[in-house]
Amino acid sequence: MIPRVLSIAGSASQGSAGIQADLKTFEEHDVYGMSAVTALVANNSVTDTGVFTQPVESVQAQVHASMEHVGADAMKTGMLFTKEIIEATAELLKRYGQVPYVLDPVMIGKMGTQLLKEEAVESLKEELIPLAEVITPNLQEAGKLLGRRAPETIEEMERDVKELHSFGADYVLLKGGGLSDYPAVDLLFDGTEVKEYRSERIDTIHTSGAGCTYSASIAAGLAKGLPMDRAVEEAKHFVTEAIRHALSFGEGIGSTYHAAERIFGRKR
Repeated sequence: MIPRVLSIAGSASQGSAGIQADLKTFEEHDVYGMSAVTALVANNSVTDTGVFTQPVESVQAQVHASMEHVGADAMKTGMLFTKEIIEATAELLKRYGQVPYVLDPVMIGKMGTQLLKEEAVESLKEELIPLAEVITPNLQEAGKLLGRRAPETIEEMERDVKELHSFGADYVLLKGGGLSDYPAVDLLFDGTEVKEYRSERIDTIHTSGAGCTYSASIAAGLAKGLPMDRAVEEAKHFVTEAIRHALSFGEGIGSTYHAAERIFGRKR
């Protein structure tokens, strides 16, 4: 049977991030993608017209429909936005989550849109992180979760990735793409060893959807039975090529290109 992955996340109407990015990524990894939409995000780098959350009952129904008919070999969450959706998602994961679960703690969009309510941060930490196989915060999200400024050096990243691990996930992948004067370095911590993943820093602003794509790629790898370190390694290559060949649509921040590795190959 083809590996199956369910994403519980927001819908990004411009197509670069959220559910749209997840489904494109799953397709590129030859896994069967499913979705449960938590919110409709109707904004981009040119306009900002709002976030429209779905009722909790809608999220629950979507997950039940996918899991009871198809099932999953991995699950991931992205934008959840409210405390109520987080709590409902935690219950759904306890019911269906006997598979690897990737938590992307989406908090702030590339255009500065608030994608997680302030009062929902503690619920994310207490309800969802302990259920996760891996969490994938960027530097700003790490700072938010830890209640301090974002790390600014690799040494501070090493400190923070270890502290984040104490929240209960099996692994923490701290993404360091936002560091200045460094290559694009990410740190994976399993409670014992910190492993580095480095790639060249690509000079572009067109990175919308990079975080969603990275976490979706990890989920796809886990669904196919890859060990965590290999799933992260493959996902790092995938998102790097998606950024290298990013799409610009004129004004504002453009999109990572999910088909880049298939079409252009992987730079060695």
